[in-house]
Amino acid sequence: VFGTSRSGRDEGGGALGVNAFLWRGALDTLSFMPLVSADPFGGVIITDWYSPPQASGERFKATAYVLGRQLRSDGVRVQVFRQVQQGGQWVDVPTASSTNTEMEDRVLARARELRVMSAGR
Repeated sequence: VFGTSRSGRDEGGGALGVNAFLWRGALDTLSFMPLVSADPFGGVIITDWYSPPQASGERFKATAYVLGRQLRSDGVRVQVFRQVQQGGQWVDVPTASSTNTEMEDRVLARARELRVMSAGR
């Protein structure tokens, strides 16, 4: 049965096409960025460009992929894109190699918090 682990416990699948805890964790983690689209059945969240107040001339956007119905460490992928302003134009530049992994870790930590909170109900 989809949404149920082999142990028989609900893994937070619910009516979504992906794990509900990872989905909510990704939405919560990326909530500081403007949302362009969120497909809970395909598991894709796309943000618009966000410029941190402390970093004028630099902006970021992200795409998160929730990859399955179980709460697993490999169940989410986040791709962060970065641009800097050069000569009045936005130019793509690489993000730090650890940025994607750090965002994925934040999503996973939030998903675990949500799971613990739901178990306490």
